[in-house]
This record gives sequence, structure tokens and C-alpha cells, in this order.
Amino acid sequence: MNPLNIFEGLFQLLIFNFEGFVTILHSTSIEITWFVFLIISFSSLLIFLKFFGEVGLYVFTTVAVIVANIQVLKIVQFPFFTEPVALGTILFASTFLCTDILTEYYGTKSARKNILLGFSGFLLMTILMLFTIGFKPLNEIEVGEKYAWALPIQGNLLGIFMPFPIFFGASMIAYLTSQFFDVWFFDKISKMTNKKFLWLRNNFSTMISSLIDNTLFSILAWIIFNPNPLDFNTVLFTYILGTYVLRMIIALFDTPFIYLAKFFLPNNYNEKF
Repeated sequence: MNPLNIFEGLFQLLIFNFEGFVTILHSTSIEITWFVFLIISFSSLLIFLKFFGEVGLYVFTTVAVIVANIQVLKIVQFPFFTEPVALGTILFASTFLCTDILTEYYGTKSARKNILLGFSGFLLMTILMLFTIGFKPLNEIEVGEKYAWALPIQGNLLGIFMPFPIFFGASMIAYLTSQFFDVWFFDKISKMTNKKFLWLRNNFSTMISSLIDNTLFSILAWIIFNPNPLDFNTVLFTYILGTYVLRMIIALFDTPFIYLAKFFLPNNYNEKF
């Protein structure tokens, strides 16, 4: 397994060879893929900030919330965990970085607006996808050989989006609770330290908020709201502690990015504030 495969994979992505990109990632270690995805996600966040200011972070957060709630349906095996771990961790963590950047540079009002936009975007996407699934699909007689490729699509959409009512309730309760707490806690630490020690309020608020998010979502989604609830040990080790360890690592990794954000603020930032 060659770690340099990831560069070949990124090249395939640039030339729109999506199947080749996915195939190469399958032959790359989970740790390398995870780390590259982390860097790309956080770097994209800064690029959106640079070109679109606070609006860019609103857009990034909305996309991240939607995609993270799709990713969480897939679990992968890291070599250093005995149990598989659900994906979505990086994108969920990136929303806390967005919130912290907005609180630090644009104020708590913008940060809270960002939270509500993320919630509203996911709600709208859920409704639109339910309508999409609700359209009566073609049957084998109607499609014929010409459109035979379309037959599996309905089943694929059902497999991804039909569980959303369960995950929507759990995710949004956890999301709103943890994010609003993050804004309050980040701002509280900022005032207590006279806006010093940015690394402290970034890491401490994110770690506590992530634990709240992980715990609420996992218990609601996999036990309380789930018609076939998982046993508590599985939820604890696979979904709460498993992903929380990763989120603590991510919280440490995102520290340079919140400092870098100062240099990615749009050119008109000082004119507005």
C-alpha cells in the first residue's frame, strides 16, 4: 500500500475521473484518507471565508451539516480502534470551527445565525429529498432497455435518505444544543481571559461541545428514536467514545486554522468592523 496513491487519487479527481478516484482511495489506508480529508475540509473553509466572508462560512456550514448526516450512515475500521467508527466526524467538527471563527471575528450574532442556517438547510434538503423519493418510480416494463440504468436509483435513494427522519430529529437536537452552547462558552471564556489565549477557548469550547453533540446524537439516534435500538455498549464505544476520540484530535488540529483565519478574512473586513 503506497501512501503516494493519495496524490494519484487527487489527480483523478481533478480530471473528473470519479470512479478512478474512489478506487484509489479504497487501496489507501484509512488513516491517510482521513487526514487528507481533514486538511481539505478545513482548507476549504478558509477559502470560503477569504472569498465570501461570513456568508462563505454560512454556506460551508450548511453543506457540512448535510453531508455529515449522510456520512454518519457509513462506518469504517480504523486500525487503532477495536470497534468500527462512524464517519461524519470531520465535517461535524468543522462546523464548530466555523462557529468559533464567526464568534471571534464577526460576533455571537453572526455565529448564532450560522447555526440556524445550518439547521434550516438540512431541514429543506430533507423535505426536498422526501419529495424526490415520493415521486412514483418507473417499473421494469416502463423503462425498457434504454433506461434500465435508472431502475436501481430509487432503491439507492431510499437506502440513503429514508432513515433521515430518525437522524434528523437526533442530529438537529444535538446540533442546536451543542452549537449554541459552543457560542456561549467560547464567548464566556473570551471575556474571562480578556480575549487572550485563543487556542484555549477554541479547544476547550470545541471539546466540551463535541462531547455534548456526540452523546445526545448517539443516544437519541441509535437508542431512543431507533425502532431497532442498539445495545448501549455498542453505542458507547462505536458512536460516542469512538468518534469523540477523533473529535478531540481534530480539535487540536483545527487550532492553527482558527489562527490562520485572521489572514483569510476578506479585504473589506476592516471596512465593516
